[in-house]
Amino acid sequence: MAVKSAKIQGLVRSAALVALLVAGQAQALPPEHELRRLMLATEEAVDNGKWDQAGEYLNRLQQMDIEKPADYNFFRGQVMLKSGHLNEAQAALEAYVTKAGAKGEHYQRALELITDVEQARKQKADSAQVAGNQPAKKIAVIEPAGHQSIDALRKLYLAKSDREALLIHLNGLLDLAGWRSDKGVVRTDKPADIAYRVTASDSVLTFQEIRRNDDDRLVRTTQSLKVYGVNPMIQWGCEAAVSTCWVYDPRDGSRLMQLAFDRERAGEIAHTLGQLVKLLQAPKKS
Repeated sequence: MAVKSAKIQGLVRSAALVALLVAGQAQALPPEHELRRLMLATEEAVDNGKWDQAGEYLNRLQQMDIEKPADYNFFRGQVMLKSGHLNEAQAALEAYVTKAGAKGEHYQRALELITDVEQARKQKADSAQVAGNQPAKKIAVIEPAGHQSIDALRKLYLAKSDREALLIHLNGLLDLAGWRSDKGVVRTDKPADIAYRVTASDSVLTFQEIRRNDDDRLVRTTQSLKVYGVNPMIQWGCEAAVSTCWVYDPRDGSRLMQLAFDRERAGEIAHTLGQLVKLLQAPKKS
C-alpha cells in the first residue's frame, strides 16, 4: 500500500513538473511572437463577444514593453465602449485612426464607433441633466480627498469672494497642465502647445484656448458656457496611449480642454470647474 502511494505521489510530481515546463515554454516566447499570439486571441474574443476575456488579453498586452500594432487600439476601443468607459474608448479609437490612417483595415468601423461613443456620452449627459432637474433629498456632501474647500481657497489666495478664489485656483492648475507635443523635459521659459485661461461673469464662463503654431505664434480662440441648466458634475478622462487628459463639455460631452497627462491634476481641474459652475448657478453666493 505504501509502495502504491509512493508511485501515485511520483506521478503527481511528474505531472506538475511537465505542467511547469509547458508553462515555462509558453512564457519563453520571444516578445514579438507573444504579442502576435495575444493579438490573435484578443481578435477572436472580440469577434465572439467575449468581452471579459478580450479585456484580460488587452491588459496583458498593455503590460508588454513593446510597440503595439494599430489594431490593439481598435480592439481596446471596442472593449472600453462595451464596458462603458467612454473617455478611454474614444481615445483608443482615435489613436487607431491616427496610426492606421484611411487605409487601415478597420478605418470605417472605427469612425462609426467614435460616433457611437459621442452619442452614448450625449445620452449620458442628457440623463444626468434630467436627474439633476428632479427634486433631490438632502444628503451630506463629502469632498473627495485632495480637494480643498472654497473657504480654504479664499484664505490661501486672500481672495475677496468665492468666485475669485475658484478662478485663481483653476487658472493656477491650468498653468501647470498645458499640453505639449514634446513629452521630454518641460522648459518653464517655453509655453505649452495648448493652454487655457478661464474667466467668469454672473452666469457665463469663458474659455480662452491659447494654441502655439509650428512657427511659435500663439493663436487665441474663445468659447462661452452659460451655466444655467448645466450639470456641475464635470466629466474628465486620461489616456496613456496618447499621453493626454481631457475635460469634457457638460452640455454635450464633447472635448472642452486638452491637458497634459496627469490624472490627479485633471481630476482637480474638473472638480474645481464643477464648483465654479455650481457657484455661478447661485449668483447670490458668488
